[in-house]
Amino acid sequence: MKEKKPAEKCLNDNKIKKRKIRNPFKELSKFEWALWIFSLVAVTVSFFATSNTDYATLATSLIGVSALIFAARGDAFGLMLMLGFSAVYAFVSYCFRYYGEMIIYLCMQMPVCTASLISWLKHPAKEGSAEVKVGKLTPVYAAIIGVSAAAVTTAFYFILRAFNTENLIVSTISVGTSYIALFLMVLRVPAYAAAFTLNDVVLITLWSFACAKSLNYVPMVVCFSIFLINDVYGFISWTKRKKRQSAENLKTELPKEEARNENN
Repeated sequence: MKEKKPAEKCLNDNKIKKRKIRNPFKELSKFEWALWIFSLVAVTVSFFATSNTDYATLATSLIGVSALIFAARGDAFGLMLMLGFSAVYAFVSYCFRYYGEMIIYLCMQMPVCTASLISWLKHPAKEGSAEVKVGKLTPVYAAIIGVSAAAVTTAFYFILRAFNTENLIVSTISVGTSYIALFLMVLRVPAYAAAFTLNDVVLITLWSFACAKSLNYVPMVVCFSIFLINDVYGFISWTKRKKRQSAENLKTELPKEEARNENN
């Protein structure tokens, strides 16, 4: 057999690389396109309607709603976008002295998002699939989450109080709900979206207080209202994904079980 010429090898390598490059936007359903466009328009209109010039808040909202669309699909690309959202959101929170939010996103959300990204990439639903395999919440993990969330939330109350954080109680509750949601996201269970839904309600309340002082933060209220809609869709989507994957696994396991029984 003749050895391939360097030019041929290079051409084949380029073809392989091209096949590996995936366009996540092509995989969106019509409903997801509609939801994403609606989210982007709602955030942008609210931004310019208030004559806002704080473009960091606009960037935060646009990146955030985009991240949720892909996270709802169980696509790790959503977590990559979430890392960008976390960085910009921490900056916006710092500007309004919401130090709790800043600390949550820099010290908790970003590292946990990175851990989630690794977990999702390591557990695809199928070989070569962009969809993540849905995990399980065991009683042990549930107990760990409950105890650690209570400890973290209590500790943060005193930390945030020392920083003279605005709206201390609501900011502290945000720490607890964020922590639970992030822990569940690493475990790849549908409940993570439900926890983020609760966190959205807390954040809508938090930024509504900010709006009382400056209308520049109206887009943040709109942003988390849109997040609420997207996280509800995410929970529904993940619940359906769990049922579908369970049914597929059952179909795969049945022939194996029957074969074992025949051999015995």
